[in-house]
Amino acid sequence: VQLQASGGGLVQAGGSLRLSCAASGRTFSNYAMGWFRQAPGKEREFVADISGGGGNEHYADSVKGRFTISRDSAKNTVYLQMNALKLEDTAIYYCAAGSNYWRIVTSQVFWGQGTQVTVSS
Repeated sequence: VQLQASGGGLVQAGGSLRLSCAASGRTFSNYAMGWFRQAPGKEREFVADISGGGGNEHYADSVKGRFTISRDSAKNTVYLQMNALKLEDTAIYYCAAGSNYWRIVTSQVFWGQGTQVTVSS
């Protein structure tokens, strides 16, 4: 499985960014996809995931109501729309491809390369 993430950058607090992750190497719609992030000095943490066919999404409490995960099976791509960004959202964001249909299980994922998101005041 190959994952190519893009869309990170520098944004002011309150702004928006959309991350994309293009997947290849297997049947995209059979597996959950997700996003994690790692801030400096902190452990990698769950942000959101979405089931193989979409329609079943989960979010970390810290991003609920601000971030939206979605997927486009025609493009084999998962997205993370991030609105109302806060300083504490600054991190490297990693795309993850799961090994089952419903949820990302961190012991059974394929990781993409990270993309840096920096939120400034």
